[in-house]
Amino acid sequence: MNENINRSALFNGSCFALITTAFTFSIRAGILAELGEVFKLSAEQLGFINLMFFLGFPISMILGGLFYYVVGPRNIMRVAFVAHTLGIIFTIYSGGYVLLLISTLFIGFGNGCTEAACNPMIADMYSGDKMSKMLNRFHMWFPGGIVLGSLISKFMTSFGMGWQAQMWVTMIPTVIYAILFYGKTFPKPKVEGSTDLGKNFKAMLTPTYIFLFCCMALTAISEFGPQQWVGLILSKSGADPMLILALVTGLMAVGRFFGGPVTHVLGQTGVLLGGAIFAAIGIYMFSTVTGPVAYLAAILFAIGVCFFWPTMVGAVAQRVPLSGALGMSIIGGVGMFSTAIFQPIIGAWIDKAKEVHSAAGLTGTELELVAGQETLAKMVAFPGILIVLFLIFFFWQKKANPRSPVPAAAH
Repeated sequence: MNENINRSALFNGSCFALITTAFTFSIRAGILAELGEVFKLSAEQLGFINLMFFLGFPISMILGGLFYYVVGPRNIMRVAFVAHTLGIIFTIYSGGYVLLLISTLFIGFGNGCTEAACNPMIADMYSGDKMSKMLNRFHMWFPGGIVLGSLISKFMTSFGMGWQAQMWVTMIPTVIYAILFYGKTFPKPKVEGSTDLGKNFKAMLTPTYIFLFCCMALTAISEFGPQQWVGLILSKSGADPMLILALVTGLMAVGRFFGGPVTHVLGQTGVLLGGAIFAAIGIYMFSTVTGPVAYLAAILFAIGVCFFWPTMVGAVAQRVPLSGALGMSIIGGVGMFSTAIFQPIIGAWIDKAKEVHSAAGLTGTELELVAGQETLAKMVAFPGILIVLFLIFFFWQKKANPRSPVPAAAH
């Protein structure tokens, strides 16, 4: 089956599609402060723009997961290309707040389509150990692409290139993946395992799945909250925010490459509990330190959040197997949806802190720094709650299920 498939072109196209996702994440984080200045937007309004990015992602990812076997990866990636292109161009020529909201929704929708199409497509092209190897290589390009995008954004900003020019850069991998996919024969989807949605939904109503569902909302915002606001919050800390983002995501890329052995040694529950502790320490340090020490905080934060997403998806695959592919899609969707909901809340925290400290007489850089660090201090609550939840999960699952090795899950 699939003998005539150009696996190399399809795999490379998938990687460039994921790089597009990573660029829209990292470059947008780099230009967020400039967008606020140019369009006179409050931090809460910037939060709603971020919300649209993370809202479009779960909508298309879940829809793509449900209809993958009906429409196939080719059509899903066609939708991704149209959504990415419209989103990027509408952002560049937005001219105001409303079109920024719409364009960001398009970008998020395109990113979700990429996840929905490329994961099962790669699984259809390869089998056994080769499939796991290629999925790991594919998913390295999300944090890897963020590193690249962060450095590009920093370089362009240092040379006075504005946010429009930086957004045009995101079109480069978009065009490349369209060219690589064009005219290729896609693999025929392999329907494996249960396709009974009734059984899937029944499994998703079990205590373990509901617990993981709730935890995913907090692991996702613990990871994406500080990263998405790093440019605005840390811009006055004395540390370069885009270098912070590049350092965090670079370490995550390396860590995920070795995720299998780490999970084998510590187990899923141990990895999740340890991650929550490191994430809490890292975010707390972000809220209290300035200058070069912020880079140490970035390392601790990266260690903390590195395995959150893949381990949560892997926990669903192992501990609630009857939830099927739909269960894993829903878990990923709730992670992105949670991140969307919290974006304007985080923005409002920044605005409120600025208002309070401005009334107290702070101005300029000092005001920006204090407001940013106060907001980060509130974000410590996310991994703080997870420490308690994962302690419960550790003892619960230790008694219920003996530990077994788990394949690295996809981001």
